[in-house]
Amino acid sequence: MADVVQERAGLQVLVCDPDGPTVATEQDALDLIGATFLSAEIVAVPAQRLDPKFFELGTRFAGEVMQKFVNYKLRLAIIGDISDHLQASSALRALVHESNQSDHVWFLADLDALDERIRQVSGAR
Repeated sequence: MADVVQERAGLQVLVCDPDGPTVATEQDALDLIGATFLSAEIVAVPAQRLDPKFFELGTRFAGEVMQKFVNYKLRLAIIGDISDHLQASSALRALVHESNQSDHVWFLADLDALDERIRQVSGAR
């Protein structure tokens, strides 16, 4: 499966292929942003596509990637199980908690959880 734009809960979402290239640089994040140009409001990236340094907050890579999405007014959804990363870092747990309270970056278990979050956000508008 390739990265594909799908309608999910009424919004256009770029659903990234779990087997696609790793997001390991800011340029990789910008490439995903560019792939949405005029076609999606949310990018759903499987957690396994993210370079492990994304989950090591000392690298600042997560913040750089997340800020790119905010700057381009796109939502970012990290999809999948990140429990191993969460167990290793209280700072990451705090980041995930804060992000999930926001409207810009979400860490979700699966695409069904993304659909539910979109419905919640859309209903709140």
